[in-house]
Amino acid sequence: MNLFRFLQGLIIVLFFEGAVSSQKLMIYSVPNQIKYSGHNDDFTVQVKQNGGVWRDLFEYNVKVDLDNPQDASMVTFDFEGSVEVRVKKNNGKVREVKIRPSSLGIKHEVIGNDIFFRLDKPVKLSIEINGDRLHNLHLFANPVLKDIPQQNDPNIIYFGPGYHKPGDQPGNVYHIPSGKTVYLDGGAVVNGKFLIDRAKDVKIMGHGIVWHPERGVEIRYSENVYIDGPVFINPSHYTVYGGQVDGLTIENIKSFSCRGWSDGIDLMSCSNVNINDVFLRNSDDCIALYGHRWQFYGSARNIVVKNSVLWADVAHPTNMGLHGNAKAGGDSIENVTFTNLDILEHDEDDPNYQGCFAISNTDNNLVRNITYRNIRIEGIQEGQLFNFRTLYNEKYSGAPGRNVEGVLLENISYTGGFVNPSTIGGYSNERKVDGVRFKNVTINGEPFSLDSRDHVHLKEFISDIKVK
Repeated sequence: MNLFRFLQGLIIVLFFEGAVSSQKLMIYSVPNQIKYSGHNDDFTVQVKQNGGVWRDLFEYNVKVDLDNPQDASMVTFDFEGSVEVRVKKNNGKVREVKIRPSSLGIKHEVIGNDIFFRLDKPVKLSIEINGDRLHNLHLFANPVLKDIPQQNDPNIIYFGPGYHKPGDQPGNVYHIPSGKTVYLDGGAVVNGKFLIDRAKDVKIMGHGIVWHPERGVEIRYSENVYIDGPVFINPSHYTVYGGQVDGLTIENIKSFSCRGWSDGIDLMSCSNVNINDVFLRNSDDCIALYGHRWQFYGSARNIVVKNSVLWADVAHPTNMGLHGNAKAGGDSIENVTFTNLDILEHDEDDPNYQGCFAISNTDNNLVRNITYRNIRIEGIQEGQLFNFRTLYNEKYSGAPGRNVEGVLLENISYTGGFVNPSTIGGYSNERKVDGVRFKNVTINGEPFSLDSRDHVHLKEFISDIKVK
């Protein structure tokens, strides 16, 4: 009996110790170069674990919205287990609070000007007070990193806590050769671009910040590239720019931009791509997929975008087809899947560039086997749910596109009030949109209908468009 009680007590102790060890909270230091110039005092944000004390987070200033750039806020930390978050609005009264994506169902409590909520898993949130989406708080709660590289490993390029900027390298560029892993400590702020050119087996990882670079990561003519974790704050142009890349994985990156041509992830002639668990708030396309453009050649195949949050202050959350090798008969953009996405905003006043899901097929391209599945759209300030066209774009095209073939929209919901009707249209009998299927698509609770002019405008040169 005594032995039984001893073993029982030992099991309880080991269980308790295991539970305690699974509770981790990691908050990183901020370089002096950023503490004052990069701070936003709209909010005071604190976090704690069960039985712990409140710990302050640094509220970074991030610029959003091309039309009229505004100062929003961002905080980031790592944790395991569960945490409680306190957000205090420092200016004005709290009348209404929204925590998005709504699909996460984050419950909150408001006491005065303090907002409290609990997290039990990593999330990427927008916390909006009194309907203000331009001065909101973005909160990124990361998982705790495992297997952190050793600083003395010759294959590791290590950026520790502090401010980093290339020394005598033109263009503020860090050149990353084959076989190297770049690690950004959570307290690292890097003011420069990472360039991967004609390299393979390269990793960029860590929860540090890439601060106001020309581009975040530029990848050319490379293979097997992996990017996981950093926050990219206000690059002048693209966050991730890929040209002729085979084998690209992008996970858990967070991005803000507010300038023209400051897209999130733009890929030209890239294949075998996996984009997972990213948050992109950009003032141009969040994700754009093309064939040939500039010095890059080839088709784009086998691309998956999943488990992510997209917010296009201007232009498209998703876009494909606009560029290809028109002189050589065009490229193929095929086998592309978007799944389990939350689209928080789409705002574009130019009808040529509208659509949360945009296929603007030009340059003799063939676009086929495209799937949009399990996607929730919360807001369209101005734009369309989808825009599928084979067309000639006077600004960019060398020729109209070939066909758009085989597009599936399944389990799609829009819940953002009035939205412009979507568009399906071809260019000619030989260059049309063919084979579009709708399954369980709703607009503000109403089933999508091809017969409703409020839902869609069906243009010429289309065939086999069906709702199931």
